[in-house]
Amino acid sequence: MPAGCVVSYGELAQYAGLGRAARWVGRSLSQLPEGSILPWHRVIAAGGRISLPADSPSGREQRLRLRDEGVLLHNDRGDMTRYGWRPMEHSG
Repeated sequence: MPAGCVVSYGELAQYAGLGRAARWVGRSLSQLPEGSILPWHRVIAAGGRISLPADSPSGREQRLRLRDEGVLLHNDRGDMTRYGWRPMEHSG
């Protein structure tokens, strides 16, 4: 998924052919090894909500990375209409 785009845990599960396995996606992302290059910070909760606590190291890193990519957050939410990843539109 390109920089500046986000996807929900549930959407990512569906795109990966995992059906309604949003929790499994979240659990898998939380177990990534240190230094992983997978863009985990672009995966957020339903409705654009950031689910990691703002005062946690991972939560601070996610918010910083999203901001650096141009994803604006308002009340700890990203606008899914504006920033949501649509694979068919972004392929090519």
